[in-house]
Amino acid sequence: MTTSNKRSLRYPQTPRFAPVTFSEEGGVRYLHFGTQWVQGAMRLRAPTRIELEYAQQMMAWLLFLDPPAHIVQLGLGAATLTKFCYRYCQASRVTAVELNPAVVLAARTMFELPANDERLSVIESDAWDFVHDSSHYGAIGVLQVDLYDATAHGPVLESTAFYRACRSCLAAPGILTVNLFGDHPSFARNMRSLREAFEGRVVALPIVHDGNRVALAFSGPPLAFDWDALAAHARVLEKKWRLPARAWLSALSEVMDMDAQHQLLI
Repeated sequence: MTTSNKRSLRYPQTPRFAPVTFSEEGGVRYLHFGTQWVQGAMRLRAPTRIELEYAQQMMAWLLFLDPPAHIVQLGLGAATLTKFCYRYCQASRVTAVELNPAVVLAARTMFELPANDERLSVIESDAWDFVHDSSHYGAIGVLQVDLYDATAHGPVLESTAFYRACRSCLAAPGILTVNLFGDHPSFARNMRSLREAFEGRVVALPIVHDGNRVALAFSGPPLAFDWDALAAHARVLEKKWRLPARAWLSALSEVMDMDAQHQLLI
């Protein structure tokens, strides 16, 4: 045995990624990163349905935008949002960015993520590098950010610089949705960074039962939406997409500005 081999055995390297593990209960398969914290879920009898409430809220951009030409997911997880957008946003190209190859493998083998094709692309890359690639600037209609580590207490990228790069990637108009953790100091840090990056055009939905809280950030020209038209659109979304869109709208109406003409201003 060589000296170098002895050294490597005596001082093993720390694994780069947390282990990818699974559990099942009540017909739902869960993704974990070596802890009890849930990183994603899939109902076995409905693999393209969005099972978790916070993941449903990540689709709240549908209230304000039709599915754009390009939707990007940062952080693949159990591929819930990637699968949903790929199946139901038929006119959209869907890209998912995931650093851990084991998560990509798990999504393919355990969570029924389809293979890449002309509309679906899963890229093994760092989210920071992706949003700082100038070839993506202005090219993404919706950016969905769900970047958690094994502790699941907040995104691993939370700086103003990161969110400014996200904004640079968005088209005009464009929307970012991000999964935050409402009962953790990281929430205030992320909201502060988002407001700085998006010039205050940020709103957060109420916290859900598992602690997650989804924020929406808007890019492009100021927007105004007739309330009655939005309410009608929410009913259509509920019927077509089976998502609780009216609950989203009700929550957003409490934290967004309304003018004298009963328009929601963003």
